Amino acid sequence: MKNKLKDIWSQITYWPKRKWRQIKNVIGWIPVVWKQFDFDYRYSLDVFKYQLLKQAKFMESDKAYGMNSHIDAQKIRMVVRLMDKVYDEEYACEYQQRLKDKHGDDVIDWVFSEIPDRPDYSTMDWKFEVDEKYESQRDQIKEDCDKWFQESQDKQERAHKLLWKLIEFYIRGWWD
Repeated sequence: MKNKLKDIWSQITYWPKRKWRQIKNVIGWIPVVWKQFDFDYRYSLDVFKYQLLKQAKFMESDKAYGMNSHIDAQKIRMVVRLMDKVYDEEYACEYQQRLKDKHGDDVIDWVFSEIPDRPDYSTMDWKFEVDEKYESQRDQIKEDCDKWFQESQDKQERAHKLLWKLIEFYIRGWWD
């Protein structure tokens, strides 16, 4: 009798609890949707990332049933960290730090110069390209810049491919 009453009570309270969870879910998405636009893929990635982090949080909770849910949550968080690195172009910009470390902190600062015959127009160059301080090193800096830029771009591309291979490999197992 006690179990039957418990089942009846569970059936009566299911609908309001489910609606309350749905309302909380919609409210949680408001900040994401508010900042979302349709003209740039990065906003789609932000939505995907938000959902992955929600899923990881659930899989780490005591509500998860799966034996390995916490491991799947760690994999999701790893993928999100890589996603941040890839789409913030962390690897693509590594060459800049290498140039600064070897040639000085201001080597790739931007210098704006007026164009003599065109008022209200200016050119933009890296400091090493126009500053006398770097005149004797200019060729070496340019060579380093070109070489390290390409290495950074290659690393960025490898990270991008790895990210999507990991997602493809893991995503079908990320459920509870």
